[in-house]
Amino acid sequence: MEKLLIIDDSPEIQQQLKWGLKKDYRLLQAQNVDEGLRLFNNHRPRVVTLDLGLPPDVDGVTEGFRGLAAILAEAPTTKVIVLSGNEERENALKAVGLGAYDFYSKPIELAELKIILGRAYHVAALEEENQGLLRSRQAEQRCLSGIFGESSKMEEVFTTIRKVASVDVPVLVLGESGTGKELVARALHENSLRREGPFVPINCGAIPENLLESELFGHEKGAFTGAHCQVRGKVEFAEGGTLFLDEIGELPPALQVKLLRFLQERVIQRVGGRQDIVLDVRVVAATNIDIQQAIDAGRFRDDLFYRLGVISLKLPPLRERGEDIFILSHLFLQRYNSEFGKKVRGIGSTAMESLRAYDWPGNVRELENRIKRAVVMTDQPFLEPADLGFEAAAATEIPLPEGSTAFFELAGLTLREARQKVEKELLLVALEQEGGNIVRAAEVLGVSRPTLYDLIKKHGVQADRDGG
Repeated sequence: MEKLLIIDDSPEIQQQLKWGLKKDYRLLQAQNVDEGLRLFNNHRPRVVTLDLGLPPDVDGVTEGFRGLAAILAEAPTTKVIVLSGNEERENALKAVGLGAYDFYSKPIELAELKIILGRAYHVAALEEENQGLLRSRQAEQRCLSGIFGESSKMEEVFTTIRKVASVDVPVLVLGESGTGKELVARALHENSLRREGPFVPINCGAIPENLLESELFGHEKGAFTGAHCQVRGKVEFAEGGTLFLDEIGELPPALQVKLLRFLQERVIQRVGGRQDIVLDVRVVAATNIDIQQAIDAGRFRDDLFYRLGVISLKLPPLRERGEDIFILSHLFLQRYNSEFGKKVRGIGSTAMESLRAYDWPGNVRELENRIKRAVVMTDQPFLEPADLGFEAAAATEIPLPEGSTAFFELAGLTLREARQKVEKELLLVALEQEGGNIVRAAEVLGVSRPTLYDLIKKHGVQADRDGG
């Protein structure tokens, strides 16, 4: 059932609307702006009816306009229907000019008001659907062949992939373990002219050295003990497509020579064979080692490096990708909710702070594994730090200034009101203690800068927003 917020100081109108609309809507009723804004922030109805003449200015319109501005500032798509007397028509039109959806003159005819309300909810639903489609298109713009990210560093990666995918030259992908090097290789393949051909990956560090040559280049019957028939290697299977050589830094020196010959001449010989086999294959290689250090140490051929690294593409570690961790966390949450039939609704704010604060030595792969395990194991609607393998962050001690009484004036308040009061007091103390500096205040409170900005806006606090 849709929520409808009614802000009106007239008991008669409140009763009339309650009687006439309670079967159609879940009604939220307030008699002044502050009470109405509290209900709005807690329940977020899509439609609000608003009287302009509210206490303490019942004969004016200042309170009504204040309420309208506050609601639209918080949620610009809210449909606010102004209820006014005939003599207030000019002010009602002004309210529409300031963003109100419509106005209706008192006395109220319920049948007419129901039509206006129905139309308002219909428009709100259409706008919400359009916003969803827009978000989907935006999501597509920050996703390339299964790689997600909107940080500036990932935008650079996407730009490079789009530029070089269609150019048939070798690419060397560099980056720490778990940053998604194989995903990048697949993206290069899927966006190239070879997309209809095979994508053949091989991990050069996972196959024993004595088997790797045969795995790469194949072998002839009788080439060695156990070679009972002719076998094609990975390079041949990649004909017309892309060969992905992961952990290329682990390739033994003898095979580096054979790979170099293939890159130069586009021919191979199977193990035990003498026939040259001409192949049309694009090579994408990847490594997580310092390749220049390996060259200096004599473990990797510099001429092979120059052949493989015609284009080098460096992937950023997760810790340098900013708010990408928010996108990726929710992406993995949705993926594993679907895969395991779970209904985890989201990631709690404390858990998200833990995710942001962690250094992620295992990068995106580690994040995915933590989210996957948490979805499987949790029985809660929102993931908490313990679900993700983190200890709950210890509370930061903030010395309250002398005379502060926030913790001793909570009697008679609801839990929500008490929490809000304490939260605002701690915010004010942290900002005062750090001279209004956003960065340092966020560190003291143990929250991120975006979270601190949200708290500042929520409580209407002034701060040095440029302080850091």
